[in-house]
Amino acid sequence: MYTGRILSIGMNSDGKPYVAYRVSSRSFPNRQCLTFDNRAAIVPKEGFEKDIFENTYITYNCIRIVRNQAIVSNGSHTDVIADKIHVGMNIKDAIAYSLLTMDYEKDDYHTPRIAGVVTSTNNKEDYQCYIGIANDKKILVEEVPYGEAAFISTYGSQIHDKVDFTAKSSKEAAKFIFNQGIFANYKKPVTSSAALFDGEWKIDAYNP
Repeated sequence: MYTGRILSIGMNSDGKPYVAYRVSSRSFPNRQCLTFDNRAAIVPKEGFEKDIFENTYITYNCIRIVRNQAIVSNGSHTDVIADKIHVGMNIKDAIAYSLLTMDYEKDDYHTPRIAGVVTSTNNKEDYQCYIGIANDKKILVEEVPYGEAAFISTYGSQIHDKVDFTAKSSKEAAKFIFNQGIFANYKKPVTSSAALFDGEWKIDAYNP
């Protein structure tokens, strides 16, 4: 089954907040994920930089850490959400704002935008986690309950599904969403990244 880009968010099986993202691609497979102190970016591999002139949607920050929150998405709306959170907007509204203003991608497939934000705490009273999607028919932002994990994809069911996310570190999480567990069922993985909170946020990438 090909479901396009995938993101997962929530708490892993150890109760640690995480975000994870995978690029799956039929048209632009020559991409990689680079990690930095507070973000991860999807970029063309060396020698394929010209691909950005064929499709402007293929390079973007897929993960950002802002204050105590991790943001994950399949496009440039990662930065819009990060900016809104930075100036004090709440998580749900920041996701909704980005999806409403940027809408689905205007490509041949009307590719949906997907996004999520999770806080770094495992204190139930302070914990927040939301996941959202904008396609050509709807915009939906929903809460992922405390202790649970979910995933959503661009060409899948168009709603989020629960998942048992067993990876215990950011490095394991990046590999897990690439080809392990339920994610092994989805075709054409290209690259992946994840951030997991264990006292501090740590970001890793998997580039096979």
